[in-house]
Amino acid sequence: MLDVLTTADDGPAVQPGRPSESAAPAGPAATAIATIIAADGSAPLPVGTSMLVESGGRMRGSLTGGCVEGAVLVACQEALETGRSAVHRFGYSDEDAFAVGLMCGGTIDVLVQPLDARSAAAPAAPTPTPGQALAPAESPAASAPAPPAAMVARVPGTQPAPLPGVATIATCEDAAVAAALTPLVPRTALANATHQVAAMVRRGHTGLVRVAASSESAEPVELFVESHRPPAHLVICGANAFGQALVEAARPLGHRLTLCDPRPAFADPASFPGAEVVRAWPHLYLADAAESGDVDSRSIICVLTHDPKIDVPTLSLALQLDVAYVGAMGSRRSDRDRRAALRDAGVDDESLARLHSPIGLGLGSVTPAEVAVSILAEVIAVRERRPRVTSLSDDDAPLHSPKA
Repeated sequence: MLDVLTTADDGPAVQPGRPSESAAPAGPAATAIATIIAADGSAPLPVGTSMLVESGGRMRGSLTGGCVEGAVLVACQEALETGRSAVHRFGYSDEDAFAVGLMCGGTIDVLVQPLDARSAAAPAAPTPTPGQALAPAESPAASAPAPPAAMVARVPGTQPAPLPGVATIATCEDAAVAAALTPLVPRTALANATHQVAAMVRRGHTGLVRVAASSESAEPVELFVESHRPPAHLVICGANAFGQALVEAARPLGHRLTLCDPRPAFADPASFPGAEVVRAWPHLYLADAAESGDVDSRSIICVLTHDPKIDVPTLSLALQLDVAYVGAMGSRRSDRDRRAALRDAGVDDESLARLHSPIGLGLGSVTPAEVAVSILAEVIAVRERRPRVTSLSDDDAPLHSPKA
């Protein structure tokens, strides 16, 4: 929900929430949102993925890449007409595979809700444009309004119910969570719901929370919680053709991108659209970023400079940090020389084992654009704990790694 509700940059803005009881009737809702709230098997996209449907039929986003979008569109139009939420299940079977089934063989539960579209959505973070140099205070992280900590939707029970609303949680503090949940759950279940939802938000988890009702005859209250996770930070050291290609290839992946190089003549923001360009020695930048929390356990560091006086101090520091990936570009000979220099600089063998060098998967890449693909492919493989990568057609392993 968070992606389509708070970062959509075109078309009518939508604000989650339930209409005010004191307001005049607003008529049928103008927008419906469909969200994957549970998935089993080879679902194409993860839990939390959403698509918006406007009353005129315009769609934004996708749930499955095309498998069930037609059926979800019909469900959204029904929600717009009735003003009621509902949960729909889509799965694979021989009878419906070519109609509304998932060809991948998985099963998804989709929550469809009409929304109040009378107020504006939160503004999205600014994106650097070609030729725009961002000062530190103007960077997206510094100038954009803080995104909500989470969004929560009440899942309708077995009986159709009027629009229950979507709550925005500003912070993971118990008081903020309780205030947001008050319109969605009975007072007698509020304390339990607050405890469970707050715990999920603090851990950055997305999923369903089930809260016991106030009486044995009443249905339990089920809430779908989508927690905000900031994008993983990809730090690219080296303002050259390979750094430029990696910035361009990584933009669609949604990472926060930083290009770092100490040479002002090379570190031109116009050459790296979509990235924050930092003119500094990379090891000094990384030290400051680690201290401020801008580099964390999900961060990715790619050293593409081909210059020992930059590579060695940068990698010496990067391999001490708790980050997801550290890679360095170079030939086999450069790699041997660099590893020897890193040992001389005090880097131990255990830390050196974390270094992905030469960087990237062995795809036969030659051009900067092809090398960028090989680097990002290796980053994904490391993230998904795939130490050996083969063609999907050559094995029968599951397509998607189980998520913790």
